[in-house]
Amino acid sequence: MPFQRIKDYIDQQYSKPSGVIGTYIGEKMVRQHKLETVWTIELLNLQPKERVLELGCGAGYAINLILEHNAVEQVVGLDISPTVIKSARKRNKKAIEENRAILVQGNVQSLPFPERSFDKIFSIHTVYFWENVYKTLSEIYRVLKPGGTFMITLCDGKDHEKWEGVQLKMEQEFLPSAKQLEFNNIQLIRGPISRGFHTVALTGTKA
Repeated sequence: MPFQRIKDYIDQQYSKPSGVIGTYIGEKMVRQHKLETVWTIELLNLQPKERVLELGCGAGYAINLILEHNAVEQVVGLDISPTVIKSARKRNKKAIEENRAILVQGNVQSLPFPERSFDKIFSIHTVYFWENVYKTLSEIYRVLKPGGTFMITLCDGKDHEKWEGVQLKMEQEFLPSAKQLEFNNIQLIRGPISRGFHTVALTGTKA
């Protein structure tokens, strides 16, 4: 198999993990993203009785972490990959049985939830795969409760290198879309450096 085909296959596994390799990739992402996951959850300032949605929940590590340390009512995880949903079910088996966690296979551009369903919505390292930024942010707006907050965590550089493509996408697509949808308190917040990668989060509040 030529090198480019191997690279394309691995890249596809990160966007939609499948099979045995997909299961491995899901757990690898858990290990790699622990620092920014903890930071994101702390910044969300979760409160008792809140309903929380994670877009691109992967193998369910963030869900597990939230339910171990926060008295939220429920965390819902959505992912496009049935492979990582299966891993997330194993990791959160008890919480699912208690109805504190729900896992849903779906696409971020068409969220299978009623309007005003969630107090907080977050996503970690999934924006690179979003096909339509405005449509996804409009879905986030739709399912957030008034006064609800979203937080999108990503990396925009590594070591001394800036990822101009990612930074331009934030400046030219994410920020204008969030403003057009009339989110309030829109901010770009600098986070920790994780394995040399520069973490940043886009946040906003529904009016």
